[in-house]
Formats: sequence, structure tokens, C-alpha cells
Amino acid sequence: MTNQGIDRKSLLGIVLLSIAIPALVGYLIYKPQAVDATGPWVYVLPHINAAINATTSLLLLAGLYFIKNKQIGNHRNMMVAAFILGSIFMVSYVIYHASAPSTSFGGTGMIRPVYYFLLLSHILLAIVVVPLVLMALYFAVKDKIDRHRRVVKFAYPIWLYVSITGVIVYLMISPYYSF
Repeated sequence: MTNQGIDRKSLLGIVLLSIAIPALVGYLIYKPQAVDATGPWVYVLPHINAAINATTSLLLLAGLYFIKNKQIGNHRNMMVAAFILGSIFMVSYVIYHASAPSTSFGGTGMIRPVYYFLLLSHILLAIVVVPLVLMALYFAVKDKIDRHRRVVKFAYPIWLYVSITGVIVYLMISPYYSF
């Protein structure tokens, strides 16, 4: 065990995923069309990703409701579903950005800095939330509830912010998709 209560193998997995996921996404954004995923189906993925983010937001809110009402089983189900959707989102997001060029935001005036603030905060916090969610999940699975709670104090609001801003950023950029 490490001093955080995570066994070394699990900690290594969390660290590797926390580095690999943002590195892969960053690479694909700067080198789009790295994968030849032919077909118009790829251009449906941003819409699916927005729906996944919206659903994840609702699941996170439901999870909070259930834990506040001491309905642990329901809380667990909501959080596992949110984690699964987050994982599906990452796969879909990577496929899209590996297959299609990035879309530029075309808004002007005061909406432009608002968009870029939301986008930048969304991206940075999405990077931060990966290890936090993985640690929260680890502690929950290992029934280390006190440590789970300590991590969730940070992970939950960040994850909820990332999910909600993902939808907002999508709504702001969707008029500029060229497909």
C-alpha cells in the first residue's frame, strides 16, 4: 500500500491512464485524421457525445440525490452508469478526433471569449478529473468510504462541471460544424 491507500499496481494504472488519455486526445486534436474511419457516421459522434455528457450530468445529479438520501445502492448504480458513459464518451471522442478535422468556433463579439473560457476550463478540468474519478472509483470498490468521500469532495464538482460545460461547448460550436 502507498500512503494514499492505493496499492501500487492500481496506482500505476491510474497514473498511466491519467497521462495516456489526455496525451492521446491532445495528439489527435493536433493531428486530426490519424485514423481512416470512413463514412459519414463519424460526423454523428459530436451529437452523441453531447447526449452522453447531458446524460452523465443527470446521472451525477441523481447520484448526489441518492447518496444524500442514504440510498447507497441507487447512488452506486448512478455513479457506475456515469463512469461507463464517461468511458464510452472517451472512446467516441477519440474516434471522432482521430477521423475528422476540428471545427473552429465562428462566433464573434463577447460570445467568443466566453466560448474559449468555457472550452479551456472544460479541457483543463477534464484532464484533472480523470485521476480523481479513478481514485474515487477505486476507494468505493475497495470499500474505503472515508477516503472515497475525501476524493469525491473534489472529483464530483469537477466532473459535473466538465459534463455540463461539454454540453454548453457543443451547443455553442454546433452551428459551425461543416457536415
